[in-house]
This record gives sequence, C-alpha cells and structure tokens, in this order.
Amino acid sequence: MRISKKTDYALRALFTLVDHYGGQPIPIRELARRNDVPKRFLEQIMLGLKSQGWVDSSAGIRGGYFLAKNPAKITMGEVVRHFDGILAPIDCVSVTGYQRCSQESVCRFRRVFFDARNFVANLMDRATLADIAKGLPLAKREISSGFIGGEGI
Repeated sequence: MRISKKTDYALRALFTLVDHYGGQPIPIRELARRNDVPKRFLEQIMLGLKSQGWVDSSAGIRGGYFLAKNPAKITMGEVVRHFDGILAPIDCVSVTGYQRCSQESVCRFRRVFFDARNFVANLMDRATLADIAKGLPLAKREISSGFIGGEGI
C-alpha cells in the first residue's frame, strides 16, 4: 500500500495541529514551513480537512488553522480514505471499490491480499490521532529489523 503526497501532507499538518490542540491557531504559511509542504498545495488539503470537520480556521492577525475535533475522535483510516479512497491493495478484495477479476474462482494469492487489507484497515481504524501522537518517531534501524533481505519492502 502506498499513500499519496496529499495524504502524507494532510497527516503532517494534522499532527502539527494535534501538538497544538486547544492552543492558538497556526497560520497556513507556518504549517507549510514546519511540514515542508508547498503552501498552495496545503491550502487545498486544508479545505479537504475542513470539509470533514477535522479542522477549522479563523481569520485575522492571529488567525490560522486549528483542530476542530478531538484528536481521539479522528482515525488515520478516516484520513487516508478521505484523500486516497480505498485501503485494499487490489480491487477484487475491496468492499467499496470491488471489481470482479476473471481469476477469482481459482486465485489462491487473493486471500493474502484480503488478509493484508483487513490487517491494515483494522490497524488504521483503531489508530486515533491522539494515540499516534503519544508515540515516538520510527528510527531508521527499525525499518529493516526482523527482515532478512527486505528488497521491495
């Protein structure tokens, strides 16, 4: 599974707002700078977040964006689905984006993609922004731990 730049940038901005939940609004220029996101692209993303009721904005000299919903009530699954659509790795195991495949009745590897879909969806749907914000950033050494080789992971 890969997420789009739009989803990546949306999550970056959301976590900056989670860190400042209940505080002063953050201007769009500052959000863009802190998260290394092009300002114009972030403006579009923030409109998408606002349409979901996750963020809101205030005008004026002390204006900017702020989290409009408790971060414990927003899941990563919701955010990824909003910007990228389905979480399924292939269409024939998707609920909302299902497309029949001519090999369904004989395909054995489809079950692995089905299990991967369920695992990822359940993980993301249980992961609230509040819970994720409590964790530590992933260390580089963790990326390959537990895998021998790891090409293509």
